[in-house]
Amino acid sequence: IGQRDKVIFERPKTSFWVDGTIQRTEIEPISVLMLPMSPLGKLQFMFGGAFLKLTPWWKPLERTTAEAWMQRWMGSEGYERFFRTLLVGKFGEYYDQVNMAWLWARIKSRTLKLGTFEGGFQNFLEKLGDAISERGAAIHLNTPVQSIRTENGKPHLTINGETREYDAVISTISPQIMLKLAPELADTPYGQQMADLKSIGGLCVVFALKHELMHDQTYWLSLPAVSHDYHENEFPYLALVEHTHFMDKSHYGGDHIVYCGDYVSPEHEYFQMSEEELVDLFLPSLQKVNPNFQRDWVRKWWVWRAPYAQPMPGVNHSEKLPHLCTPMPGVYWASMSQIYPWDRGTNFSVRMGRRVARIIQGQESNVRALEL
Repeated sequence: IGQRDKVIFERPKTSFWVDGTIQRTEIEPISVLMLPMSPLGKLQFMFGGAFLKLTPWWKPLERTTAEAWMQRWMGSEGYERFFRTLLVGKFGEYYDQVNMAWLWARIKSRTLKLGTFEGGFQNFLEKLGDAISERGAAIHLNTPVQSIRTENGKPHLTINGETREYDAVISTISPQIMLKLAPELADTPYGQQMADLKSIGGLCVVFALKHELMHDQTYWLSLPAVSHDYHENEFPYLALVEHTHFMDKSHYGGDHIVYCGDYVSPEHEYFQMSEEELVDLFLPSLQKVNPNFQRDWVRKWWVWRAPYAQPMPGVNHSEKLPHLCTPMPGVYWASMSQIYPWDRGTNFSVRMGRRVARIIQGQESNVRALEL
């Protein structure tokens, strides 16, 4: 779309919160040697991490849980101290059901450099929208689809009470919403596969601060969770991110942008709390990271919540994923739930979109998303 010069790659600092201190934690020998673990624990941690980085075979790993594999091959010390807390924080009560292929993909694909778009993702979407419009396509915002059905072998969409026929429909929504919009799928094996997919929600509380929070330049601070009940954890959320340690504060009017992110069930009380209640719950924890933090540092705040944010991949998950082509002629489903074993990244979304386009054009046969 002619915006290559706006793509920025940096190497921000990522860390863990361990025993009340910030510890740098990239899986590389020098970083592992500095972790507060026994010599044997460090050795197991390094060898296990090296294996996961080097092996290209993920299918055998999905036959076991991340908990079982990590305890056996990376040691119980490293698992309990680091990976269990992350799994509990991310998947809550499902933490011991997540398969090892998912965690392998997180480690395998992770690099020390991260990419972003100058001006943020909103700016990227606006540029993408402009490029799409210039090519003759129409984008309809704030136009919810009321139903998807087929008639005479063609997909039909109902929007604002009006039904129109289309050559092809690509849906990227959650499986639950897709089943509601397309009731024809409900009694099919495909629809049953969709209904069986599990996921959890996510939320993000963002603060614009007058002063820097983490003086060691940490960008992403992973926080320990001993329980899916936040009352039992040191922090009421999973990750503390100082975004302006990745993108300079000059991009944000001089503010220091900090966000507190968490994954919880859509039924969790975080989805019932008011925005003010969430801010009041999260804000005091910033003082643990920086004792000098004061509430009057906050210039502005925002809260975002999404009930469908993180698919939950269980054992042998690849055998349970629906294909990209639905049983409804001309209707394709390409969702976040099907990006596996990889994890909801922009790169994989683009790859999936290209694959669906090739299928529609007859250039490729129907495949599961994991064959991307």
